[in-house]
Amino acid sequence: MLHYASKKALRAMLTIWIAVTITFFLLRLLPADPTLLVVEGDMTPEMQQALREQYGLDKPLLVQYLLYLGELLTGNLGVSFRQLVPVTDVLLERLPWTLLLAGSAFVLTILIGIPLGVYAAVGRGKAVDKLVQFLGITSNALFVPSVAIFLLVVFAANLGMFPIGGAIDPDTRGFAAYLSLFQHLALPLFSLVLVQVGPYALTLRTNMLEVLGEDYIKSARSRGYTPRRTIWLHALRNAFIPALTLMGLQLGTLVGGAVLTETIFAYPGVGRLIYESVQQLDYPMLQGAFVILALTVVLANLATDLIAMFLNPRIRT
Repeated sequence: MLHYASKKALRAMLTIWIAVTITFFLLRLLPADPTLLVVEGDMTPEMQQALREQYGLDKPLLVQYLLYLGELLTGNLGVSFRQLVPVTDVLLERLPWTLLLAGSAFVLTILIGIPLGVYAAVGRGKAVDKLVQFLGITSNALFVPSVAIFLLVVFAANLGMFPIGGAIDPDTRGFAAYLSLFQHLALPLFSLVLVQVGPYALTLRTNMLEVLGEDYIKSARSRGYTPRRTIWLHALRNAFIPALTLMGLQLGTLVGGAVLTETIFAYPGVGRLIYESVQQLDYPMLQGAFVILALTVVLANLATDLIAMFLNPRIRT
């Protein structure tokens, strides 16, 4: 078990390093000089060169990369070219909003997807089964920004049921603050859940159908276990593990969808920050945001693998 966990942890570290490396070199392909954003009009060429030296942009690319890795290992993500503040401070301010959105979508997808998948498998061929199959096929064809724009236009702009953008109304306290938070979160959250829940429920349905045909399920029924106990205790536990693994793999899609959704709804998370930083060519901020998102996805996948290991005795051995 320890060997399995160690191997997974090493793979997670390798994945993070690859993501950091790709991000670093891809950003350097942008056709612009980011120091021009902080250069004032009366600066001489010598002052501009000093500015490039201050940010280390005068060094060879490989040297910049090695220096960046060294700073990253100490937890230093650099200083924003645009805001002239530590990148870490900005990310710590924005990250909780993204975690709230993506985490809520993850939990809600599981809470909705599990009952749908189970009832679809138990009632194979019935209305709920056809609904889950329809949702699974339809959701695969949906594009998160398209869903988000549709919800924004219909329920926010036209009907006025939800705010158009933001995360919370200013100067709200107590219950009003929580209500405002929910109202701003609802449309971005539903955009992500609508795209994720169909494939998840369909996958769980398929797993449940396979498990319900196993000998130990037939044995449980022959021992007089109630259908409810057989389905929810014995069958679901084994069908849930592959579905949990799939959900871990879909976390990357979920985080990517959160980035796009935050941009559309002007939600003040890391995704919106990435959009703003691309417009401003803010290398340190983009690098820091991508590193944080990559770290979040990789650690969540690692946690999913470890949870599956504890749930499945065959993985432990």
